[in-house]
Amino acid sequence: MLADWGLTIMANMCPNKTKIPEQEPLVRNRNFDEVVLGYTEEMAVEEATRCLNCKNAPCITGCPVKVKIPEFIARIANGEFEAAYQKIIETNSLPAVCGRVCPQECQCESKCVRGIKAESVGIGRLERFAADYHMKNSKPEKAEIKSNGKKVAVIGAGPAGLTCAGDLAKLGYKVTIFEAFHTAGGVLVYGIPEFRLPKSIVAREIENLKNIGVEIMTDMVIGKVLSVDEIIDMGYEAVFIGSGAGLPMFMGIEGENSVGVYSANEFLTRINLMKAYLDDYDTPIKKSKSIAVVGGGNVAMDAARCAKRLGAEHVYIIYRRSEEEMPARKEEVHHAKEEEIEFKLLCNPLRILSDDKGNVTAVECIKMELGEPDASGRRRPVEIPGSEFILDADAVIMALGTSPNPLIKSTTPGLDSNKRGCIVVDESMKTSKEGVYAGGDAVTGAATVILAMGAGKSAAEAIDDYLKNK
Repeated sequence: MLADWGLTIMANMCPNKTKIPEQEPLVRNRNFDEVVLGYTEEMAVEEATRCLNCKNAPCITGCPVKVKIPEFIARIANGEFEAAYQKIIETNSLPAVCGRVCPQECQCESKCVRGIKAESVGIGRLERFAADYHMKNSKPEKAEIKSNGKKVAVIGAGPAGLTCAGDLAKLGYKVTIFEAFHTAGGVLVYGIPEFRLPKSIVAREIENLKNIGVEIMTDMVIGKVLSVDEIIDMGYEAVFIGSGAGLPMFMGIEGENSVGVYSANEFLTRINLMKAYLDDYDTPIKKSKSIAVVGGGNVAMDAARCAKRLGAEHVYIIYRRSEEEMPARKEEVHHAKEEEIEFKLLCNPLRILSDDKGNVTAVECIKMELGEPDASGRRRPVEIPGSEFILDADAVIMALGTSPNPLIKSTTPGLDSNKRGCIVVDESMKTSKEGVYAGGDAVTGAATVILAMGAGKSAAEAIDDYLKNK
């Protein structure tokens, strides 16, 4: 029996996580419905009782937003599902999002004591369950929060900006988010596919923020419509820059300008935000028979799985290292394989071939082998001379990472950035410009949703301290 957190439950010592329902692979790879279907109440309770309610709660140390994990899980185990949700949102403004896309396996779940000899507790699955239960069984309501009379501006309605805005609003600040796109959500709406993160979920999370007083202004390209200095002149006493990293990288190889070569950003934006997968949307996107996706991260998996759903017969992942070095989540790689994505590992593109009209026809690749570790700690891929081969493809998607767009830093005097184009901040998320803070991908370069959220949370704390002492 366990009695921590004021609850009494019977421990479930099953070594494996409670299996979560999913669509069948060869059904789901032809639709954009959510792949993972979520726990039932009975499944959630079963999984929650696997938690040992450790007094030192090592799982919390692995969570960038410090969710009180054993406390919310204990409430699920006791059947108090709404109470579990309320415990989560004490520190996490986007639980339905985090429960779906956070890499829990290398964060909270990697610290789980159950994971030492068996599978860790399914913390992410339980967080998703609590958030979904709340959404299903409650209606959004406006909350009355006493205003402290101070205004803060947030640039970017992605994970970092939404988190920062939500935490500041709860403290009584009047927060306005300035978003460049016509829809709030950042990478949550333009980058992550519907089958991993339904946009209705993101919309509901954003509605929750609006209900605590956060104002969102869309179509506001900061650096064009307004500058950071002009925002400050409008009476905002502090500014948080969470504009992300939306500038795609390319290889610089021959043929990259051919018709049918996309950045993953463009490809996914056309599908996710511009609804190219729906017949009643007239969003132009090439329907291909064979598509090569270059890269090995989560974005590459998303692009490949989307391409398959659009009807491609063959979708290849071209990655220059082995599967062991792939930065993508193991779950995403597993799902991609189940959906018949073909992996071309230890090879790299040399050039993109095209016909006389400039349309992609193939990719010339070379085989690789792993040498000594590079600066990242991963073994450096080395070309094998004479191993070139041709891979037929009529479209190529470059999923090689992104860097921050230079627009904000180039239009903001006194805002320092490094050679990678990232905004420079100190340990309190403060930039070189007075009253201006930054976090997320705009500071680190492309990273995970939860790390951006952690940065937004830290920045909110720093802004609160700054304005209290101003």
